[in-house]
Amino acid sequence: MKLKFSPFYIIMAAMLGLAPASYAQSALRTADNHFENYEYALALEQYKAAIEQQKPDLKTTQRIAEAYRLTRRTREAENWYSKVVAITGREPVNLYYYAEMLRSNGKYEEAKAQYVRWAQEAPESEAKAHALVQACEAAQKWMQERPMASVKKEDRISTTSFSEFSPMPFGNGIILTSDRGIAGISNDETFGWTGRPLLQLFTATKDGQGNWSAPAPLREVAESSFHNATATTHGNGQTLYFTRTHVASKSKSANPADPTSWGTELKRKKDKVGRLEIYMLQNQEGKWSGLQPFPHNKVGEYSAGHPALSPDGQVLYFVSDMPGTLGDTDIFYCKRNADGTWGTPVNAGSAVNTTGRESFPYVDQNGRLFFASEGHMGMGGLDIFSAEGPHGAWTGVKNLGYPVNSPQNDFGIMFDKAGESGLLSSNRDALNGTDDIYSFQMLLQKPVVLAITTLEQSDERAEAALPQTRIVIRRSGTDSTVVTTKSNGLAFAKVLSDNIYTLSGAKTGYVSQSAEVKVPFETGDTVQVVLALSKAFKVDDRGNKVDANDNIVNSEGKVLGTLDRRGTDQLIQNKIYYDFEKWSIRPDAAEELDRLVTILNENPDLKIEVGAHTDSRASKAYNQKLSEKRARAAVNYLVSKGISRKRLVAKGYGETQLLNHCAKGVKCSIEEHAQNRRTEFKIIN
Repeated sequence: MKLKFSPFYIIMAAMLGLAPASYAQSALRTADNHFENYEYALALEQYKAAIEQQKPDLKTTQRIAEAYRLTRRTREAENWYSKVVAITGREPVNLYYYAEMLRSNGKYEEAKAQYVRWAQEAPESEAKAHALVQACEAAQKWMQERPMASVKKEDRISTTSFSEFSPMPFGNGIILTSDRGIAGISNDETFGWTGRPLLQLFTATKDGQGNWSAPAPLREVAESSFHNATATTHGNGQTLYFTRTHVASKSKSANPADPTSWGTELKRKKDKVGRLEIYMLQNQEGKWSGLQPFPHNKVGEYSAGHPALSPDGQVLYFVSDMPGTLGDTDIFYCKRNADGTWGTPVNAGSAVNTTGRESFPYVDQNGRLFFASEGHMGMGGLDIFSAEGPHGAWTGVKNLGYPVNSPQNDFGIMFDKAGESGLLSSNRDALNGTDDIYSFQMLLQKPVVLAITTLEQSDERAEAALPQTRIVIRRSGTDSTVVTTKSNGLAFAKVLSDNIYTLSGAKTGYVSQSAEVKVPFETGDTVQVVLALSKAFKVDDRGNKVDANDNIVNSEGKVLGTLDRRGTDQLIQNKIYYDFEKWSIRPDAAEELDRLVTILNENPDLKIEVGAHTDSRASKAYNQKLSEKRARAAVNYLVSKGISRKRLVAKGYGETQLLNHCAKGVKCSIEEHAQNRRTEFKIIN
């Protein structure tokens, strides 16, 4: 039988064939609209529907990856960024985000490889990439060390489907933030960024057996149109400070992303931006009333949130991106005036704040500041840090280490009055990006005093005290404390037992000395350490030792060069080398550059030329450009370590200054060519 097809059937078949494609396009349009309005959870639902019908292109693949990243579903984000980086035409920044997701998932070796790829494709980011590689290596080391604390999830005040975070002392219990919803207030409204209800405040207390009660909503604060979160009280708890979102008109300089990762208030026009404000309430006869805004709110220009009162109630710490911020968001503080009003906000300073994001401050009973940061060296995401000292001159900023911190986000910490246990917030175990509250108990490492004596080494003997010697004390390669010996050659520093510390002593005109000190778990109250430094010398052309008060020496005692007061002199002992056709900083080069950082820090008037060289392979033009990239990479690394760019001059020499006979056309070994791929440093003032 011969079949015949009428035009009607042909049209119907075509329409049926087009239906899936039409549905996919509709879903994509809806998804893109949600995405552009910061409704990432809602966008993901539509993207999933669309890609069931058609293969996603680069734009869609990248937006899916970004939506998973911004909803902190790092496992899915890692998977989708792996797809993005494999697509031709994608931007180098996707390698950075891919590395960040790998790092957040604890895949440090894979993350390091992607940071290196990012640096190769975006040379201007090489310094940051190298710092992140170092952070991965530090995290790997921390996870192998003896744990600083025991940590467990508090299931009675945490849920699997919603977020709970930022606990703070509140009366006989705590006040915390959650998006679990409140019956009759926020259950009917979904926050498009997360797909969950708005954030609200809850309280919880412990019973006689130490078990937490179910969190109860603070209904006087709850609103159906705002996030209400991160609260703090003082003393008798009669005044409550908390954070509330506000939607403002977007200025040209406005950042549409919420600076504290809560997201932006959605369901608004695109010319609106979500910002944070601090509000105050008074407790009158058991009821909260008298809502008042913090006097330094300026929602049209910046956010202010995450309030935290000092134990005496005289200082209010908070987070803001107001003018004067060093990075994305900084910790600020205000002192209370005699009339009870709050003084002018002051930035907590560069020891605490970085070019990244600092948030969630907390001050314990001893006045120590705790905060979360992405900018300081950490394990991934936000890490919790501590700092000691006066408000504007914090010192001893330290990462609290593993397992208080994890590869994921860790923040919102509080301690009990004894300072030995407490609560913290983390999404370390959540597959859906939600936060939970964990309790921790510090595994008490005994406080120990290092009594450091510095002596002058002379003729195999060390007898005379050596005053004004700068001692840097490091643990795990990152945390550091600096002390200076007094006239008797003595200095003291507080450390903890069951740790290994590296002590580096330096004094102008002397060979720097380093020592590794292992403080055992069982030890006395004081550990004695002696560092002996000998006078530096140089070797003249005839091999004779001569005095070298102007010598520059490294931490191993090598003479790196001599300050020539009449002109310039090259630091010939401090070359760094590169792989063929690469300009990335190798680990061995990083060690040499770190030594140079020490020299520059100890000689603040020094200005140097960073001169990079290539071998003779490839064209002269190519080698010239490659050497310039190498010089810039070394300069960027030094800048990332705190050296002012004004003190550094990058210069590429190409193949014009070979160290050996390996010119073009000359047969040489790989090792001989490698000698020419170097960067040298010359004093130019």
